[in-house]
Amino acid sequence: MSASRQLSVDEHVQGVLAGDRAILARTITLIESNAPAHFDKAQEVLRQLLPHTGNSIRVGITGVPGAGKSTLIEALGMHLVEQNHRVAVLAIDPTSSVTRGSILGDKTRMDRLSKHPHAYIRPSPTGGVLGGVARKTRETMLVCEAAGFDVLLVETVGTGQSEITVRQMTDFFLLVLITGAGDELQGIKKGVVEIADALAINKADGENKIRAQAARAEYNRALRYLNAASADWQTRAYTCSALTGEGVPELWSVIEAFRQQAQASGAFMERRRQQSRDWLRALIEEQLRSYFFNHPQVKEQLPQIEQAVLDGTIPVTAAARDLLNLLTN
Repeated sequence: MSASRQLSVDEHVQGVLAGDRAILARTITLIESNAPAHFDKAQEVLRQLLPHTGNSIRVGITGVPGAGKSTLIEALGMHLVEQNHRVAVLAIDPTSSVTRGSILGDKTRMDRLSKHPHAYIRPSPTGGVLGGVARKTRETMLVCEAAGFDVLLVETVGTGQSEITVRQMTDFFLLVLITGAGDELQGIKKGVVEIADALAINKADGENKIRAQAARAEYNRALRYLNAASADWQTRAYTCSALTGEGVPELWSVIEAFRQQAQASGAFMERRRQQSRDWLRALIEEQLRSYFFNHPQVKEQLPQIEQAVLDGTIPVTAAARDLLNLLTN
């Protein structure tokens, strides 16, 4: 099939369902496109793929700089494909529109995994707008699920808000840490720990193994005083080595135990329903904001009203009301 020829909706759908990697890549590119002409087609493809989605475990992964996150993702991914899982690695990074974050480097570092027939590595589009990246990553997840990938590893390579965003689109959130990077409990933000379902202390090998075990005990003492990230689940710290593979199967066992417990209690599907509701409302807010600021009358009146606010001749609340009223005129 010619790469230059536009595929029909049916060709996209059937190709994805058949696991055709070339069509999978083209379908994700269609979804990522910002061209208005591609939007309706992409959404129709997604609509037809929806009945084939949802049959995966979505794992968000973040980590402190130098924690060996990419190496650990590859080690976990290789363990999973050897267990006959199909693994898709996605990255969300709104921080760089020039370097595209670290994902291109990650693909190089994940050399073994990227070559495996049961694995797929895909960067999210960048451009500095977190909301847009989040939408495209969510929709890419659905396409990968329809293509038969049953484990999605969603990597955050940005900082701050991107971690919250990945938490909001995944079932399980893993925080990767190391020892020897300063005070173990102060070296990371408390807020990131509070959204994690497990902490993986990586590089627990050689002379560092004893320090990693000590750090694990320290984290586990501290975690008893934090609110759980997920209902009826106690977040705990574990040690592992992406280099030797030690502890990696155990990490996967923790994730499987979480899924089984959450599915049995109904919390698994309730979280996904809540995520869908939150996503819907976030998209509505995003599109309303875009509609408002691109409205012709708003664009015309905004500079004058802003200046009036700056000059102190009109209250801010009244200015906002006047601008909003332009939408109904």
